[in-house]
Amino acid sequence: MMLSAASLWTLLAWSISITGSAVEVRNSRIILPMTSRLHFSNGANPVQRDDAHWQDTGVALENFHTVSCVLVGVGSPATFYRLIVDTGSANTWIGALTPYNPTDTTAVNTSMGMKITYGGNPFTGILFTDTVNLADGLTIEQMAIGVATSKTRGMAYDGILGIGPGVLTIGSIPSAPLKGLYTVTERLFKQGSISQPLVSLYFVPSTANTDNSGRLVFGEEDPGFDIGNIAYTSTTDMKPASSYWGINQRITYGSTEISTLTAGMVDCGCTFIWIASDAYDKYKTATGAHLNPWNRMLSITLEQYDALQPLNFHIGGQTYSLSRNAQIWPRSLNSKIRGTVNGIYLVVQNLNKPTGSGNDFRLGYVFLQRFYSVFNTRESRVGFATTTYTDATTN
Repeated sequence: MMLSAASLWTLLAWSISITGSAVEVRNSRIILPMTSRLHFSNGANPVQRDDAHWQDTGVALENFHTVSCVLVGVGSPATFYRLIVDTGSANTWIGALTPYNPTDTTAVNTSMGMKITYGGNPFTGILFTDTVNLADGLTIEQMAIGVATSKTRGMAYDGILGIGPGVLTIGSIPSAPLKGLYTVTERLFKQGSISQPLVSLYFVPSTANTDNSGRLVFGEEDPGFDIGNIAYTSTTDMKPASSYWGINQRITYGSTEISTLTAGMVDCGCTFIWIASDAYDKYKTATGAHLNPWNRMLSITLEQYDALQPLNFHIGGQTYSLSRNAQIWPRSLNSKIRGTVNGIYLVVQNLNKPTGSGNDFRLGYVFLQRFYSVFNTRESRVGFATTTYTDATTN
């Protein structure tokens, strides 16, 4: 099946503003089960792997150190793929493991190449449109997807479901570098399957090297289970964080300010909390921690753990506090990070650049597993709410 170039871009092209859909809304909320797992490779330093997710270090897509996956069907009849959910990118692509078998009834080969870089290594493939199945009876028609044309080194999953802002798709098609593509969230809204162009994440803390249940929710703020009130903050205007789910925040440790109001990003694709070097040094001094040379994590004694103060993130007029237990790595997983059995390791990491870069922090999985998070495309805002795991002593 072939389309003209004009018809193709009418179908695919991403628009800066999303207008209301004239299609009747069939579902107000779509909830997908999501498994989260701390992904380890033999001999890999977990901090280096996490950092490489955003650095041009030549390390491949295996650097999705914390992996949250959903099962997605493509085609008719559908072939199902385990896709990594990523707030730090916006394209959807498949074919890293399970091969793509296009069907005559739904698949369209655009013959356009795709290239998306993750941590210095690119995904390369061909742009198709096809039917995407998210749940029983719920499909996205003519969804733009990338199909891998070469083996993607290090990938243990079939591909990525990007739920970042649509602007991140611009440049993914080398032959049309100024064009973007509709994201999954935008397509669901455009075809009337959801009433609002928003997506949210609910995680269960990892305490063992096994899959943990979570939820990926499209279309409504209410995930269908117990959470606190959702408080929102506008996305930041500061570059480069403004291209992602970027926000402004201030950080205190107890009553001591360790970071003034700065811009950074929320990213479920990284594991740790990363902060600017000056803020990191203040946190290290205040906790009395020392840097463990084997795993590059801050280590503290039991006495220092008992004395830990809340680590507070002041976002949009609200304060989100990590208890002392929430600030440490799960001790049952110490062996996975080259730690000792009884060691206590903090989950705050050093960006190795001072405040003022325009991307002075990254709030990763260890933060998001404690708070429900909502990402609203139309209103350009991010929301957080407490959950039953906010103050849990799981570590």
